[in-house]
Amino acid sequence: FNRFEYLRHMLKSMSFLLRTVSICIAIICATSTGYSQGYKIDFDAVQIQETHKELLIVATKYSDLPDSVYLNGKLKLLYWDGNNASLDYTVEEGIQTLQIAGETYTSPGRGIPLAWSIVPPLIAIVLALLFKEVLSSLFAGIFSGAAIVGAYADGLAGVFKGLYRALDNYILKALADEGHLSVIIFSMIIGGVVHIITKNGGMTAVVNKLAKKATTPKSGQMVSYWLGFSIFFDDYANTLVVGNTMRPITDKLKVSREKLAYIVDSTAAPIAAIAFVTTWIGAELGYITQALNIQVVQDNIGELSAYSVFFNSIPYSFYPILTLIFMYMLIKRGVEYGPMYRFEKNARRSEKGNNDQEGEDDQTPASKAYLALVPIATIVFGTIIGLLITGYQADVWASNDSFWFKLSETMGNADSYQALLWSSLSALFITVTLTVASKQLTFTKTMEMGVEGFKTMLTAVLILSLAWALAIVTEDLHTADYLTALVKGKLNPAFFPTITFILGAMVAFSTGSSWGTMAILYPLVLPALVSLGADAAIDAPHLLSLFFNTTAAVLAGSVLGDHCSPISDTTILSSLATKCDHINHVKSQMPYALTVGAVALVTGIIPTGFGISPWLCFPVSIVCLFLIIKYFGKKVDEV
Repeated sequence: FNRFEYLRHMLKSMSFLLRTVSICIAIICATSTGYSQGYKIDFDAVQIQETHKELLIVATKYSDLPDSVYLNGKLKLLYWDGNNASLDYTVEEGIQTLQIAGETYTSPGRGIPLAWSIVPPLIAIVLALLFKEVLSSLFAGIFSGAAIVGAYADGLAGVFKGLYRALDNYILKALADEGHLSVIIFSMIIGGVVHIITKNGGMTAVVNKLAKKATTPKSGQMVSYWLGFSIFFDDYANTLVVGNTMRPITDKLKVSREKLAYIVDSTAAPIAAIAFVTTWIGAELGYITQALNIQVVQDNIGELSAYSVFFNSIPYSFYPILTLIFMYMLIKRGVEYGPMYRFEKNARRSEKGNNDQEGEDDQTPASKAYLALVPIATIVFGTIIGLLITGYQADVWASNDSFWFKLSETMGNADSYQALLWSSLSALFITVTLTVASKQLTFTKTMEMGVEGFKTMLTAVLILSLAWALAIVTEDLHTADYLTALVKGKLNPAFFPTITFILGAMVAFSTGSSWGTMAILYPLVLPALVSLGADAAIDAPHLLSLFFNTTAAVLAGSVLGDHCSPISDTTILSSLATKCDHINHVKSQMPYALTVGAVALVTGIIPTGFGISPWLCFPVSIVCLFLIIKYFGKKVDEV
């Protein structure tokens, strides 16, 4: 009896459960706004006012489509592509509602005013200016964007959810991108290679061979200058290796430490910023790719690789190139002006130059130069080979076009991320093998140095990740559309590179970070420029040249601001590596940086914005710098 009673109760319970589930399913089907009459309506989760949208209506077949569709009470036309139907509309204020055959479908949230789209990047910039810190500023920008979306979707609760949405919806999304992960891995591997070849003495051996040619103050400065070129692949390695190695030599030659600090600082970032294979290139390609992925850029610029954009922007990189030329002319003529003249004059008149030679004991014992040259050559030539392999197209090379056209097409179609990963991994393997085989370091110590090198790139990786996330926020909120609408009819697109250069210099000066500045500005200004140029009906070649010019302006402005900033990491490292008073370094370098920046702006960036070829602007710029040196420079007597 108990068994039958137990079975009866079980059957009743199961019956009740089935009825409950059936009722729930019925309620869900009855109240669902997603499915009715065989249609599926996909409203975007984020609706930004005054922006264009395409609403997808999924139907099983054409005959299932309704005769009339009303969006917010207005009759709309459907576009059938053979599989699904869609309608185009501009987001208005309030809730979006769609009526189909008596059924109403509602968007998940209210339309967000387009003006709110400027808030996230503006917060990131303002906080960076106020607190001189990039990481927290970038995160604050991401959080503010997530909070805005949350507030319009879920009310006050959505603001609190924004903190977590910033992590799981934006930062995680940024890291999930294959190209972004490639940049992170490449940057870390390069950091490991640089750290190992610095610790195994290979880099010092290269430097010491060149340093033997320094016999006078002028030759000592010139050797330091060319060493800056030779260590082109990393600005930190450039600063630390050249500064520490050349300091005791230039001290003996009575070259002021302020001048050595200037040479070290002003060859580090400029050469690393424009060289094809450096620790900078991965980050630069990442920022540019983020901008290229935005729809308005794809629609108006076309399919361009990030490497192709970077390569074509180099002729517009006036400040970095002119800085290197300006410094060469100063050294060659043996003149200075401003605070640097006083520092150099005092050094020549002193008995022992800088009166101490403690730097000699700090040097790493020299070893074999090949320990550094082989890994560097592997990175450089390995990247070139990787670009040729990944970009090779048989039909292009079978054509009758010129060699340079074929090479350009190959480089433009190459997978730069894959090439960089191949070359950096090969270089790391070779570096470890050579270091251990030469018995400079044990295998365990070599691996420890490699890991230490990985760690040196942590800050860069964090900045990159947050910058990518902020770029996704600005894309979701249509920040470029807002900026375009703001300046539409008021700003000549020809002045856009100029404004970008000045803005980049201001942000970099205040934050002390070139990378942080590029992270904030690249995804912001490039889409805005393209939208502005398209609205102004600029012809395609001019728009493309403005795009390359603006790309270079972000980079150039970042480097200029970095050179003038007393809180810049490379400026501080230059002072430390040369054991120069930091304030003296800033005071003596700033007049030179501002001189080159002004010439770059007036004779380079502004004219090229109006379509003048950069190849015509560069000779004019160089002549201007020569005249400034001639009439303002004072000869430093070599005692």
